[in-house]
Amino acid sequence: MTDRIEVAATELRPLLEEFIMWARANAPGSDPELVGPAALWHRLAFSQDLGTWKRADLRNLLLDRMPKVVEDPDAAADGMLPAVDAYLTFLSQTGRLNKGSDSLSDLQAELDDVEDEFVDLMEELLDDTEGDDEEGEAGDLGDFELFADELAELDTIRLRPDSELAEAARRAPLIAKARDLAVWVGSGRKVGEDTLLTDAEVEEALTAVGLPRPETEGPIAEAVPQLWNIWNLAVDLEFLEPGEAGTVAVQDDTAEWPFDDDEDVLDAWMLGLHSVDYGDPELEDDDLTMALAGLTRGMLIRLLLAGGSRERADLARDLSEAASDLDELGSDAWEAAGDPLAPAIDWLIGYGMVELDGDTVRLTPLGTEGVVHLIDDADIEVDARPAIESMSAHELLALSAELPEEEADAEFAAWMQLREPGKAAEELLEAAAADDSDALIRVQAASVVGTLGEAAIPAWQAALKQPSLRPYAATHLSQLEVEGAPEPTQDDTHWLILDMWTISAGLGRSEFVSSLRDIGPEMVNNLLEVIWKIPHAHVEELLDLISQVHPDKQVAKAARRALFKARSV
Repeated sequence: MTDRIEVAATELRPLLEEFIMWARANAPGSDPELVGPAALWHRLAFSQDLGTWKRADLRNLLLDRMPKVVEDPDAAADGMLPAVDAYLTFLSQTGRLNKGSDSLSDLQAELDDVEDEFVDLMEELLDDTEGDDEEGEAGDLGDFELFADELAELDTIRLRPDSELAEAARRAPLIAKARDLAVWVGSGRKVGEDTLLTDAEVEEALTAVGLPRPETEGPIAEAVPQLWNIWNLAVDLEFLEPGEAGTVAVQDDTAEWPFDDDEDVLDAWMLGLHSVDYGDPELEDDDLTMALAGLTRGMLIRLLLAGGSRERADLARDLSEAASDLDELGSDAWEAAGDPLAPAIDWLIGYGMVELDGDTVRLTPLGTEGVVHLIDDADIEVDARPAIESMSAHELLALSAELPEEEADAEFAAWMQLREPGKAAEELLEAAAADDSDALIRVQAASVVGTLGEAAIPAWQAALKQPSLRPYAATHLSQLEVEGAPEPTQDDTHWLILDMWTISAGLGRSEFVSSLRDIGPEMVNNLLEVIWKIPHAHVEELLDLISQVHPDKQVAKAARRALFKARSV
């Protein structure tokens, strides 16, 4: 499912970027950000064709799917339906609403029909969330929000290459145990209502995963919490899946773990990441167990804040005090658990996230990656970046676009030190050519490669074959006075202008209007006469945007004429 979501999100991204630009001018009262989840789940659950929308699918999407996945019910109640209305209008006006779809008016009628029910569902979710907040207002020992300020002040965290992380994940003993348990379960095993497995089956399962049989006078199923944690992990990893008529079955590719493909390995590992909570101590008294909830996450965040390692006794002292402060039963729970850190450390070692060096508990590179993902899931900012030596050119360009100029320059300088200038130029321009619609990446790459002088000539010459990079290549080769290099054409100049306008439009309406004013209405009019002919990915959106926002009515009219010509080609 993770792969399907990523593929669908990648397919949608260019369309949603165009919609955001369109919405600024045509639906300023809507929130385009609310469309993303709806469009994504429409693609995943109802139609592989992004332009096919049916009334029934729209109703099911809003009343069945969205209540399960929406992150902010309050915002959704206020803005989801207007945003979807704007998106459907955008699809219709830009010719992207397929003939197989219901008409825009029918889809809008469906939005009207479901409005009251949708808002009621969002308000119910909001009430549930507020109730949860009131009940758990103090959080638990693993509440990352308590450390948000400290996390923001951390130095940059460097994450290891995927190949290294995948190799570490392959060695995680707990995943192997989850695989072995799932393979033992087999296909279509009947499970019980009170206990999943009979005592005889539990004994077989313990043997399958290599756990000892506990000494107990009662039902064995009640004395094997570690087995059930591994069972739950197998479900999290999608090694086990519920079937029909009270059965559970192993997934087809489970026995192939550890997988050959690094991406598949890390996808699986991430699916089981929240199993860290299974490391929390389990006591006979439920209230005491709850008093230590979040202990494993609490240990992880403290390790990260300490630079990756701490003495076990210090961790125990810190978490013991936190448990006492957080819950009146915290001290009793700590004492009843005996050594509360033991199950947490054991689980994290089994999942490849920490290691013990004498009395020192240390995060592994895989553990650091996992904590950063958990922090991100909690919507808390932390400065985490790929290791310089493993950063691809595209990752470098994408990261630098979000950094202050000084920090971006430092990232580029460190990255360049690991490569010959000619090789660096080649990688950067190849990254820029990967997506014709990404003007910002293209401009950044051209700017950096432009500083490499003659060493970049072979890369520039290769870039002449790429339509999106040819204007930059011709310009720089001309500046370097390379013999036989083509002179930049007027079309090349127009392409560069369209790239600049695209970046300006991405910064917001006021920034875009300001950039047009800087050129002056006469120059803009002259450009509009010819620029519509350029096969640029964003030419139509830009012409449409100019027609909507330019303060000079004559320029706006000229932009509409140019847009008509561009769409007629």
